[in-house]
Amino acid sequence: MITQLIKKGENQYIEFKTSFQKEVISSVVAFANAKGGKILIGVSDSGDILGVDVNKESLKNWLNQIKLSTSPSVIPDIEIESVDDKNIAVIDVKEYPIKPISYKNRYYLRKANSNHLMSMEEIANEYLKTKNSSWDYYVDTMQNFSDISLEKVNKFIQKIEKNFNKTFDENPMQVLQKYGLVREDNITFGAYLLFVKDFCLISGVQAGRFKTQTDIIDSISLNTDILTEVDELIIFLRKHLMVEYIITGNPQREERYDYPLDAIREVVLNMIVHRDYRCSSDSIIKIFDDKIEFYNSGALYDNLTVEQLLSNNYESKTRNKLLALMFKECGLIEKYGSGISRIKRLCKEHNIVEPKFEEVSNGFKVTLYKQKISNVGTNVGTNVGTNVGTNELKAFIEANQPLRVSAIKEHFNQVTTRTIERWIKQLKEQGHIEFKGSKKTGGYYAKTK
Repeated sequence: MITQLIKKGENQYIEFKTSFQKEVISSVVAFANAKGGKILIGVSDSGDILGVDVNKESLKNWLNQIKLSTSPSVIPDIEIESVDDKNIAVIDVKEYPIKPISYKNRYYLRKANSNHLMSMEEIANEYLKTKNSSWDYYVDTMQNFSDISLEKVNKFIQKIEKNFNKTFDENPMQVLQKYGLVREDNITFGAYLLFVKDFCLISGVQAGRFKTQTDIIDSISLNTDILTEVDELIIFLRKHLMVEYIITGNPQREERYDYPLDAIREVVLNMIVHRDYRCSSDSIIKIFDDKIEFYNSGALYDNLTVEQLLSNNYESKTRNKLLALMFKECGLIEKYGSGISRIKRLCKEHNIVEPKFEEVSNGFKVTLYKQKISNVGTNVGTNVGTNVGTNELKAFIEANQPLRVSAIKEHFNQVTTRTIERWIKQLKEQGHIEFKGSKKTGGYYAKTK
């Protein structure tokens, strides 16, 4: 067992030490703040088994040093293993439930095969995760009720009522308290971002239409509530999209934007909901002739990597739990953790190349490309016009169900009523959607297969 661990070498869960020293305690803290791990004392960095002189008394002293040097106190398990007649001390550190742990007022975190000194942001994040909370749930001591708009609060409540087809019996203040937007008779950071009355310093977004990297022909600067920012950004982006005409065999040709609107909407929502609002930099959107770049400052949350994100093999966690919940209650997002795969799928269905997701300058950037997937040109015609339209409508219904025809027409306002009716008919015949409820209050739902 031990020899197999040694052969694997040092990694995120294994550390080698030739003797017990202060660096061992740093490793204990790093493992406790991460996912746990084992420290093998008596093994060189290269994996050579050197052995260590140890007895019960020395083990007791080691445990005592670790206990007294860590806060909160960590008491790991220590066992002696014999390999080739040499003793190796195995310190088994479990992930600690209360984080972060410190050693001499320093906080370490295990990353890859080394111990990383945690930043203030990482320390705060670990503390909030331990409390099963997030930054946006905390009271904003710099703002008060005079800084938020009651009109925006009422519109927000109406969105939730419409989404769930219900009416709140409570007054607006009670609704805010129910959702944790108001705590201890004060507004939270989440409430401030959702309902700020005027200028909001921490929600800045800059968007521009570029002809070159430096030549800007149109721009918009937003510092307002985040719900308004979503709407304004989508309007600005849509304004600068090109429209192509598809010949379908019908008397009237159909229009299609060069990017899928639902993918753009998904990227914007992800920018706003998952942004680290403690960073001072604004979010930035750049529209070029051949691509659109979306940039947020702040690294991916909870040590998530781009590789994990693209593989869709990760536990979905969000930096701003309250904001994510409120956007979900409003019907703006459907479920957590599905945004990236949805964006990729929408781009593929729109026959444009796969978007790019990357960490850049301690931030996260998404790039949508206008370039068509190769060999698409041979398929343009009746089938493409129909398939693209029905696919977009199907995705739109899946993300916003239930949907009435009026809402569908409003979303696809560049498409004729006859075309929309044809799309709906085709999706119903194919068994992808169905109408539920009465003619007055019902709507279209996506069928689950």
